[in-house]
Amino acid sequence: MVTLQHYRDFRQALAIVNDSAFGLQAGLFTHDLRLVYRALEALEVGAIVVNEVPTFRTDNYPYGGVKDSGIGREGVRYAIEEMTELRTLVINTRR
Repeated sequence: MVTLQHYRDFRQALAIVNDSAFGLQAGLFTHDLRLVYRALEALEVGAIVVNEVPTFRTDNYPYGGVKDSGIGREGVRYAIEEMTELRTLVINTRR
């Protein structure tokens, strides 16, 4: 599904995206890198795809969303981390 909506300025467009219960991915078509970085800081989504459509998936990418679009990330690395209990051991050898 895709949603297209008019907006007056880029700030309003970012607010419209964030005013959603979902946050899987956002697509942005622009040649202005300043807008890309503004979107990266402002948008509450799992990924931003710039000048491309999300028709590919690479397992080392952290695929997933925020809000009602899911919890956590998919992909081989993230599946391994999900099934691993990380632990820390600290040893002071100067005694």
